[in-house]
Amino acid sequence: MATGTTREQAETRTLHLDIPVAGMSCASCVGRVERAVAAVEGVEAVTVNLATGRAHVTLSSAKADRAAIVAAIRKAGYEPGERVVELAVADMSCASCVGRVEKALKAVPGVLDASVNLATGRASVRVLDGGDMASTLAEAARAAGYAAEVVAAGTDAADREQQAREAEQASLRRAVIIAAIATVPLLLFEMGIHLSGTLHHALAEQIGDFNIKLLSFLLASFVQFGPGLRFLRKGWPALLRGAPDMNSLVMLGTSAAYLYSTAATFAPGWLPEGTAYTYFEAGAVIVTLILTGRWFEARARGRTSEAIRRLMSLQAKSARVMRGGTEIDMPISGVVPGDVVIVRPGERIPVDGEVLDGVSYVDEAMVTGEPVPAHKQPGSPVTGGTVNGTGAFRFAARKVGADTLLAQIVRTVEAAQASKLPIQALVDRITMWFVPAVIALALLTFVAWFALGPSPSLSFALVNAVAVLIIACPCAMGLATPTSIMVGTGKAAEMGILFRQGDALQALRDARVVALDKTGTLTRGRPELTDISVAPGFAEDEVLRLVASVEARSEHPVAAAIVAEAGRRGLVLAPPVEFAAEPGFGVRAGIEGHAVEVGADRLMIRLGLDLSDFADMAQRLGAAGKTPLYAAIDGRLAAIIAVADPLKETTPAAIAALHGLGLRVVMITGDNRATATAIAARLGIDEVVAEVLPTGKAEVVRRLQEGGVRVAFVGDGINDAPALAQADVGLAIGTGTDIAIESADVVLMSGDLNGVVKAIALSQATIANIRQNLVWAFGYNVVLIPFAAGALYPAFGILMSPMVAGLAMALSSVSVLGNALRLRRFGGAALMTSPRAPAAKLAPAE
Repeated sequence: MATGTTREQAETRTLHLDIPVAGMSCASCVGRVERAVAAVEGVEAVTVNLATGRAHVTLSSAKADRAAIVAAIRKAGYEPGERVVELAVADMSCASCVGRVEKALKAVPGVLDASVNLATGRASVRVLDGGDMASTLAEAARAAGYAAEVVAAGTDAADREQQAREAEQASLRRAVIIAAIATVPLLLFEMGIHLSGTLHHALAEQIGDFNIKLLSFLLASFVQFGPGLRFLRKGWPALLRGAPDMNSLVMLGTSAAYLYSTAATFAPGWLPEGTAYTYFEAGAVIVTLILTGRWFEARARGRTSEAIRRLMSLQAKSARVMRGGTEIDMPISGVVPGDVVIVRPGERIPVDGEVLDGVSYVDEAMVTGEPVPAHKQPGSPVTGGTVNGTGAFRFAARKVGADTLLAQIVRTVEAAQASKLPIQALVDRITMWFVPAVIALALLTFVAWFALGPSPSLSFALVNAVAVLIIACPCAMGLATPTSIMVGTGKAAEMGILFRQGDALQALRDARVVALDKTGTLTRGRPELTDISVAPGFAEDEVLRLVASVEARSEHPVAAAIVAEAGRRGLVLAPPVEFAAEPGFGVRAGIEGHAVEVGADRLMIRLGLDLSDFADMAQRLGAAGKTPLYAAIDGRLAAIIAVADPLKETTPAAIAALHGLGLRVVMITGDNRATATAIAARLGIDEVVAEVLPTGKAEVVRRLQEGGVRVAFVGDGINDAPALAQADVGLAIGTGTDIAIESADVVLMSGDLNGVVKAIALSQATIANIRQNLVWAFGYNVVLIPFAAGALYPAFGILMSPMVAGLAMALSSVSVLGNALRLRRFGGAALMTSPRAPAAKLAPAE
């Protein structure tokens, strides 16, 4: 029965694939891939990122046909990334073993096919490229009951992707050099004879006019069908499918110039009299310039993903593991949970785990952003990718492969980079029709110039139509948003800020109110007992012993402070019976025959106890920023206890920085009003909502959102989950060891409130960068397409050469990428104090 249930759950769960897609060059390519994949049965959602060259696909069930997705991408004219992973599988003894292993491997998301050979003990698995598939496959085989290890292929996923990028750049560089070598003499023949009469006569005498045309034809053919063949191979099939892309525009423009010039060279009689001009150099120069632009674009796009590469490079390649009483070195893909791993001074920790013995300091800056090394001792958690100091220790592996924190971080950043912001919706709608509209506009330009233009009207019509085709640049539109998201989220990861969703960048930029939980967010989250005053007839140590005995069962930080003080006094605690905790009120239990109740004033009032004897003291404690608690023993008020949670050192500066960004700051806490007000006064917080039960924080956030005000809530991600989910943007203060906080949109790994300021400042910088890119991309086309069509000719006699159009188009994409790369220099300091529109006015808390 359990097996059937598990199978049913596996078939209905949502799965995600991240597929590299080669051949995309503009925003219309993105739209075609998305539509093709979305049409496959079982695909729930798909987003394609031009900057990363990846398709992020959500499948509605494990039964969805991955091969159909690959086929759909190929049918659309693009090439999905695939690779083969080799596994060494042990313990197989018969054909049924082979079948079970194959079935287990094929069930892994991203696997296209799997073939297992019983004789060799090897499994060959064809998978979609991208991500750490190797360890996932090995784990799937182990889960099926067969020991499996990845056969080292010499390079890992990061190396392969880097090599693919370098190969693309090298290919484009070669194409540019080859095209330029052929284009320079072509320019000399075609343009030089018009610019210099002396050169014209010299070439005519030495070579002959027709021979010059013949040489121009040969050179142009070499460029058109050599380096320029890539435009024909991709652009022509796309045009035939009725889905033209950027390659189609280039192909049409250069082919029109080439074919017209060929006719003028070999069959001038086919053309109207006085129009037999050649434009061989125009097509060749356009090919060279666009290839040059794509080369620069490829180099720049490579730099946008440097953050991911740097994160992946932090992973150790091997681990020293105890096996059978012997230390052996092995690839980290061979480490399994429970292995004992030895770490020596200066080594990078290979996987996540828990220290068994030994003491050291570990540099965890790559996770938390904190420069001070963390002290590690038996029981301390360690994170794969961090660097050990001068000590040595052994630890038990707890999470390996795709489950490690580093792998989670990489996946989180990749998911954010693959997502689309709401601002991208307008771009998608426009680019879907952009290329067909440009082709239609080019035809209209041709007809208008041919019918109404001066003589030779055919030449004017051709040149201007080609210029319109070439000047249009959907590449810049498609790259405007995703490149900025890539660089922005990558930079955030380096600063210990993880955007779990890319659209949180835009939502955080629009926030006008920042609501903060107090404990663990503004404060250290480690309260200390500062005061205890007992009622007549009670002894202080005895009351503390009984109270601490009850609180020993509670996980609340305040309880830990009380228990710690009892320990410092050497008090022996008693085991509680019938322990019960009521969130927002307190705890109760039986201790050695006494009924002990500890909690807030609301608990004592509900018990019918008079708090007047401690009223003055409670007021003084609250004014000092301390939290008063009360203890009742056997139905009598026994004591008032004060606990203080010290503010984090960085909190005052962070609150000031939030105000500097024009934000209204609200503190939401379960503490009593006097304590909360005292802390808010010290920090300059605008509004305090105190004595709120954990379940009521979401309602407070909802009230703050009235009138359409955007609210960001900052909490610890556990008891603040409802408020994090209710807020427009939820920011979870992480511990640096777990980022799987489902209710938060942003995770701050260091726990430093300054991370909130940096996250908001970075979101402002990123959205501003996106807007700059979009203004440039759309403005470029709005201004230059009419210019290319000849709009200035009637008034000023100015026309745009197709060669100038090609140069402008190439520069457009490079400019967008260059602007996005400026985000890599973001430091946060300047933007943290930048002025901003005043925050929306809110009604005071009730």
